[in-house]
Amino acid sequence: MDSLSLSLDTVWMLLAAMLVFFMQPGFALCEAGFTRSKNTANILFKNFVDFMFGSLLFWFVGFGLMFGSDALGGFMGLPNWGDLSFYKGDLPVEGFLIFETVFCATAATIVSGAMAERTKFSMYVIYSAIISLLIYPIEGHWTWGGGWLCNDAADSFMMTTFGAVFHDFAGSAIVHSVGGVLALIGAIALGPRRGKYGKDGKSRAIPGHSLTLAALGVFILWMGWFGFNPGSQLAASGAVNRTAICHVFLTTNLAAAAGGVATMFLTWLKYKKPSFSLTLNGVLAGLVGITAGCDLVSPVGAAVIGLICGTVLVFSIEFIDCSLPATVLCMATDGVSSELSALAF
Repeated sequence: MDSLSLSLDTVWMLLAAMLVFFMQPGFALCEAGFTRSKNTANILFKNFVDFMFGSLLFWFVGFGLMFGSDALGGFMGLPNWGDLSFYKGDLPVEGFLIFETVFCATAATIVSGAMAERTKFSMYVIYSAIISLLIYPIEGHWTWGGGWLCNDAADSFMMTTFGAVFHDFAGSAIVHSVGGVLALIGAIALGPRRGKYGKDGKSRAIPGHSLTLAALGVFILWMGWFGFNPGSQLAASGAVNRTAICHVFLTTNLAAAAGGVATMFLTWLKYKKPSFSLTLNGVLAGLVGITAGCDLVSPVGAAVIGLICGTVLVFSIEFIDCSLPATVLCMATDGVSSELSALAF
């Protein structure tokens, strides 16, 4: 690879990393808007904790666990203890570390919404640290790190069982599904918020204090996804790469728009008026749903994925609200949509 192409690819990777980092204030605003005003400082603090702890822990140990030499049969990599010399990719290791760090922080941040308003701050710090230190790096090694899920050797588990390796282009399962599952575990452990259920056992709505903040957060997340998905190409030089990132830009946007439209019309039919808050979540559901296969599907396929995810979101929210209540609907948005996407691809 010539110097100019490598420089262009490096700049593209860092630009994408900045866009994904900008998703952190998007998550913060979205979660703050959907919760009560008295909890705003706590919500914002948790989002800073996710990135501060995630940056340090992923650099010191997690990066090696995810991209280091195979250990335990491809289950995990070897910890790097802050040493980056083990990585031998074409792109500068410092830049690649930053790119992967913002993805790690995203997985940790997803969890905070489901556990909002009823989590002791010190316990959340521990929960977030474990995600960045162990959970995300190890399961990331299974796929992006070259572990057992992406082992294409003829005698490997995936090839002998399924005849193909696992495909997740930008992290629908690796980032969002893991965040959704951890959010589910946290919500089950914590239980519902006080006042969520009446004496008759019926669920009560606890409105957030600012749809303005929530809407701004979703717009920022939508924009950040243009770094999340196209950035996963990790290259922009050459005809193949520039065509690929343009295609991923298009499929990402179509799925988001279709998800919002599907949720808007379905809530209009079910509740006699369109729900703005659910439509915001429908946009996010479409974004999560397209993340695994955004490089493979056609524009029509992307719109169909968005429509399906936006529709499923409404029914999954009703189920979760009755059985496993969360504050911000990240289990339905990230968990369900990412599982649909991962199973499809």
